Amino acid sequence: MPDSPEPVLEQLVWLSRELARPERELAILGEGNTGADAGDGAFWVKASGSQMATIDAQGFSRVRMAPVLAMLDQGELTDQEVAAGLRAALADPSHRKPSVETFLHALCMAEAGARFVGHTHPIAVNQILCSRQGAEPFLRHLFPDAIVVCGRTPAVVPYVDPGLPLARAVRQELRRYQAHHGHPPKLLLLVNHGLVALGATPQDVLNITLMADKWARILQGTYALGGPHFLPEAQVDRIDTRPDEHYRRRHLAGK
Repeated sequence: MPDSPEPVLEQLVWLSRELARPERELAILGEGNTGADAGDGAFWVKASGSQMATIDAQGFSRVRMAPVLAMLDQGELTDQEVAAGLRAALADPSHRKPSVETFLHALCMAEAGARFVGHTHPIAVNQILCSRQGAEPFLRHLFPDAIVVCGRTPAVVPYVDPGLPLARAVRQELRRYQAHHGHPPKLLLLVNHGLVALGATPQDVLNITLMADKWARILQGTYALGGPHFLPEAQVDRIDTRPDEHYRRRHLAGK
């Protein structure tokens, strides 16, 4: 990734283009969005209508965190009120209207401590999330690397209308997850919608997304050959807590 006066934004451009590489089948056209914590009470998020495959720095908007989070507690808002609130939250009024999923990115940073966030619609993952199985196949593990990269257990949110309603459902799930597990998730599955990767670095987000896609492809293959042979829970716990796997996690994420 090249040097830049805005290194976080430059990293975000790199991540967005990597997620949208057509051969990866993670997002096409205007699908998906990415965001990153600017570290000063604001964050960068993809502007509405930008395409991740060709995005540059002008395809992102800088948004103030506090007013975005405050909107989550304002009760029911019309689409027009949401759009006006997002425009008012822009740190630079000359920037374009931010993505409707700005609320989702703000929560992943403020509630779950993510520094970079990537939301995509991988074909392989959505073939499962859009089936009668939903997220259930992802609640048990098949192979060690999915545990190392994506975490012990993904967070799951049922289908909710994108935008403010989805963000409120995500906030509820993030709080439930952290109260139960004692730490935030790395992978958030949105049933009938897609996935969100929460990372400390852009490489971390890319790794989680690619591994979730591989996990989905392997799952589909197992169902074609008689069904999944899930790892015993004791083995999953062992992999999740091994010191050498903790080291590998940090190294893979580029920390």
